[in-house]
Parts: sequence; C-alpha cells; structure tokens
Amino acid sequence: MEKGMISVDRWSEESQAYFLTHLHADHTKGLSSNWRKGPLFCSPITAKLFPPKFPDFDLSFIRVLEIGTSHSLALLSPSSGSKITFHVTVIDADHCPGAVMFLFEGEFGRLLYTGDFRWEGTSERALEGKSVLVEALKGGTVDFLYLDNTYCNPSFLFPPREVVANQVVKIISAYPDHDVIIAINTLGKEDLLIHIAKALNIKTILVINEPHLAFCWPLKIWVWPERLQTMHLLGFHGIFTTNTSLTRVRAVPMYSFSINTLEELNKMRPTIGIMPSGLPWVVKRLDQNDYSVGSLKVFQGPKRGTATDQDHVCRNQKYEDISPYTKLHRYIYSVPYSDHSCFSELQEFFKLVKPMNIRGIVSSSTCYIDPLYYLGKLSDSDKLIEGTNMKLHKLKVDESGESSQGKSVCCNLSIGARFRRKSSKKISSLGVRSGRVTSTRRSKRGVSIAEIASGV
Repeated sequence: MEKGMISVDRWSEESQAYFLTHLHADHTKGLSSNWRKGPLFCSPITAKLFPPKFPDFDLSFIRVLEIGTSHSLALLSPSSGSKITFHVTVIDADHCPGAVMFLFEGEFGRLLYTGDFRWEGTSERALEGKSVLVEALKGGTVDFLYLDNTYCNPSFLFPPREVVANQVVKIISAYPDHDVIIAINTLGKEDLLIHIAKALNIKTILVINEPHLAFCWPLKIWVWPERLQTMHLLGFHGIFTTNTSLTRVRAVPMYSFSINTLEELNKMRPTIGIMPSGLPWVVKRLDQNDYSVGSLKVFQGPKRGTATDQDHVCRNQKYEDISPYTKLHRYIYSVPYSDHSCFSELQEFFKLVKPMNIRGIVSSSTCYIDPLYYLGKLSDSDKLIEGTNMKLHKLKVDESGESSQGKSVCCNLSIGARFRRKSSKKISSLGVRSGRVTSTRRSKRGVSIAEIASGV
C-alpha cells in the first residue's frame, strides 16, 4: 500500500481515507470543525456524538461503518491511478461508547489497529468483539499489530469492571450522610454510573428549607450540562440530572477533581471523592494523619518474571472477597476501574492474533512500554523479532509522537528508546506526580500507513 492512502487516528497527514477509533482527545488531536481532508470512517455511535464534539463539522465527510461487519473499500494508487481494493472489519473495542478496532486486509496482508481497548473476559461486548475477530481471522494470524500498550506490564492487574463497580457502591453506601463526587472524562465510564444509579436506587429524602417540606426521589446522578447532552445522545434518560438539589452523587470533570476541591467542599458539607482509573495513583503515609504523593501502583499483580496465565486470570470470582481500592486522602478513594486492558488481557489477546510484528500505539511520551519486551516470549520469538525488524521497504509507519513528525520511522526494536523523554515531573491537580500514564493520555496518537509491500 502506497503512502498517502490510509491514516488511523492521525489527522495531519494527506491521505485518501481516514479512520477514527473513538472520540477521546488524544485520538482526535488535529481534528477540528474545519477539517476537510477526506472521508472519515467511524462507528455509528461515534458519528452520533460528532456534532457536539465538533460543531459545524461538515458531516458529509463522515462514513459510518457498522460494528461487527466487514466492509470492502477501494482507493486509487497515487502512482499508477489503478484501483486498489481492501477489506476493513470493525470490532468493538469495549473502551468507551463508539470505540472500535480496525482490521485491514488486502494484498499487503493483515494489519490490526486496536486503538484503546479492554479485552475483558467477563464483558459481553468484549466477548462479541472476540467472536468477530476470530471469524475474520479464520484461523490465520496478523501481519502487523498496533496494540494499546498503556498497561503492557505484568505489574498491572485489574479486576473486572463489574467487581470494581460493586466496590464503588460499597464505598458510597458506607457514607450515607456524605455527598459523593466521582471523577470522569467527557466520554467513558457510563456503565459505572449506570451501575451506581441502579444499585443505589432507593428513595432519597431531600429536605427543602423546612423538614415538613420533604420529598422522595429516586436516586439520580448529577452531571454537567455537556455531559448530560452526551448521556441523552447515548440513550440514557431519567438517570442523570443537572440539578444538584436532586442528588448527593455527582460525576464531575476530571480536571475539577482535586484535594483542594474536596477540602473546600467539606467546609460546607461532608463529601468524599472517588477516582475510577487504572492510573497508578498512590500515596505514602508519613504518619496516621498525613498523606503525600508516592509512585507505587494501586493494584499490583505479580512482579516481572513471575507472571503466569493462572496468576493473571481476571475473573469475577477471584476478586469478590477483596477490596481493590486505595484511600489516597481522608476524603479521596482511588479504584482501579480501567477501560484499558490489563496485562493478562493483553497476553490473551496476543495469543489470539499471533502477530508477526507489533508496535505499541502509546509511544510519544515517557511511558512507552515496548510490547515485545513482555509479550515476545509468548510467540516464536525469533520469528516475531525478525518480523518486527523489517526494513523500510517492507513497512513504513509515520508515528504520532512529536519527535517523529515529518519523517517515517522503521518498525524496529529501538522504537521504545527512540521515543523516551525525560519526565517533566509536573504535579497534577490531585497532587499526584504526572508520570508514566498521565502524560501519555494527553499525547497524540495515530499512524499513517505509508507503505506495505506484498508478502509481509
């Protein structure tokens, strides 16, 4: 495939076709209301959420691809002008509403771009995605895999999201006289909020000025106005509100969630905060009443080199009797509710697709974890390394890191070192040092498929 034909989550390149995995900001950097480069392929839900995200965007550029189906597309060769046909299969990524993976197949071979994804063994959506992928592969393998390597390290072991959601309900129930704020982004974590609303759907007594003017309401969850619009577009009605007087549970933007905010709120009313994230938030306790930020992980699995398949089986029953949360501050809980795959899930995914070549999509900050380092031993390592060290005439990829803009990068094993940078050591609003993952999620991702020779 020649240069200038396909780009995935990359919006600055000139291509004939553009593919968007989902609407999180780190995958849409460079995409704007004025963007007019060419047809943009995405899932139906992503297309529905597009107008409020990009007002005045020319929707005639959007091409909707149904999830779970294979689509035949034709582009023109820039050099010869001849038609080149390939197939793309759209697979549910179980990350956030509308998130998908793209499996490209043609004379160049098979290329799978996961975008951000959660390969959770207990998730119905992930199981449906697996069924689609297995059917598309038909027992074959993937020639090149672009993998969500956010947590590609044996240290990261997350419980299933349902288990963590139950723990969040327990935390909220333990504070019946407290307001609760939950930090979320502009898209994602909807299932968690729905779970909380259903589990705590008891009649809440609200007193307005005088005790005798009390009303009973079913529990709702407060969200900010833009988030409420998103919830309605996703079909969630009657559960969320922008009226703070109707609920003690509020979902707030991640940027507004901080220790200072919780301390100020507690001057007015008892309030706890919950941070649902796979990020390694922790604190070092200096004494019984003093907390300061540290750098350990919230929920840590076996150390490197000791992981086995049995150790990493993420199943609900394994976690039911444990409490996968950390109290960061007297007002704040952190829970490992992640929409990215943990290491054991990445292992399972890797074994399924059996890639000849692999590259992590998170490569433009200090946190790059070369997937081959931990996953290579699961395959025929000589064969995988040989494939991943292909020269430029076999496969050129324009990576999305700032340091690679304007040049093609060979798919080789030095890519991790090539993209590593010194940590800025900035402190986040929660007081947690911005490190491995926080800086990454703000980075721009994506690839421009520049050249794939037949026979890869």
